Amino acid sequence: MHHFNEVFIQILILLAVSVGVIAISKKINWPYSVALVLVGLLLGIFHIPFMEQAEAYITQSHVFQSIIISLFLPILLGDATLKLPFSHLREQSKPVLGLAFIGTLVSFLLIAAGSYYFLGLPLAVAFTFAALMSATDPISVISIFKSLGVPKKMVTIIEGESLFNDGIAVVLFQISSIYLLTYVEMGWAGVGAGFLLFLKFCLGGIAVGAIMGYLFSQLIRIYDDYPLEIAFSALLFFGSYFIAEHFHVSGVIAVVVSGLIFGSYGKRIGMSETTSLNIITFWDVVTLIANSLIFLMIGLEIRNIDFSDKFGLIALAIAIVLIARTIATFASLQPVKGFPSSWKALLNWGGLKGSLSIALALSLPLNFEGRDDVLVLTFSVVLFSLIAQGLTLKPLIQRLGINKEDQETKAQAE
Repeated sequence: MHHFNEVFIQILILLAVSVGVIAISKKINWPYSVALVLVGLLLGIFHIPFMEQAEAYITQSHVFQSIIISLFLPILLGDATLKLPFSHLREQSKPVLGLAFIGTLVSFLLIAAGSYYFLGLPLAVAFTFAALMSATDPISVISIFKSLGVPKKMVTIIEGESLFNDGIAVVLFQISSIYLLTYVEMGWAGVGAGFLLFLKFCLGGIAVGAIMGYLFSQLIRIYDDYPLEIAFSALLFFGSYFIAEHFHVSGVIAVVVSGLIFGSYGKRIGMSETTSLNIITFWDVVTLIANSLIFLMIGLEIRNIDFSDKFGLIALAIAIVLIARTIATFASLQPVKGFPSSWKALLNWGGLKGSLSIALALSLPLNFEGRDDVLVLTFSVVLFSLIAQGLTLKPLIQRLGINKEDQETKAQAE
């Protein structure tokens, strides 16, 4: 009990550090996700005696993975869907669906091929790494976008892409890491079996999410009591995720669908203005705490990664991921008429990788062939993505003049 108290106190210290970093970042107008990763890296490299236990505890692979996947993922997905009006998503449905479905699959196949032929990874390892690199993380991008006055359409597209492609990437990861070799041995029949499994994961997740979203939307019609309705929203997010996972379908897709229904249909039929405001405020606070710990944990994870003699491999992996993202972005947006090239360039560079990729990599069983290579490459690409891409987004937005475009549009409307 005494040991647990000590760890708990040290985790609170880590939380205090992360909230302090966010406070300073917001004051100096710096992306807090990048600042947290850098601070986490410093804490991971330089051992601070009184934080040693908490760092050791929180960076254990099963702790990191269970905190991010089981606890934080339903929260972050639920919060994002609550704030994303379905009408905005419908308006941008072509670019969102193009990026989330075609873009994710093209990126997945290109990274898998590149990893197999150029990095020399075994087939299952190459496809597993490709699945991890197909998930984008909107948290840091959206905070940068909003602070620089990027058009709302752009924010909706990158958020919508991320919500759906997280679900698809998790499904591809499960298929690649567990079933791929069996399907390869089956030949063309294996391709069909893999596609059917993919459909089962996705459609099952949609069905669970739709049922849960509808039921909870009806439930909040009965009450006008915002603390209770906040509790219902938490039950909805976690319930959708774990019920879907129980039936071996996509928990991520279930949360996204249930949250979209609850945030649009449920809000319209069952939420007062007070409830709506309080639910959003509550989840704002919870996601701030979740994000503060997630990005700090990414930095801290450096203590468990062995980079020795792998820098050439890492540089090549980063190049493969960037090239695949560029081809996938421009190819998937090609059919969308009148889509500005400057927006394509920003969406391409803004496809950052984040905590989901690392948490999934850590969830690989210890006996998975190539687990260490997957971890090193995933961690390295995520770090490059958050630091190099995260820090250059602001100058890129200014160079492309995208925030000016939005200001000019507003001026014309007035």
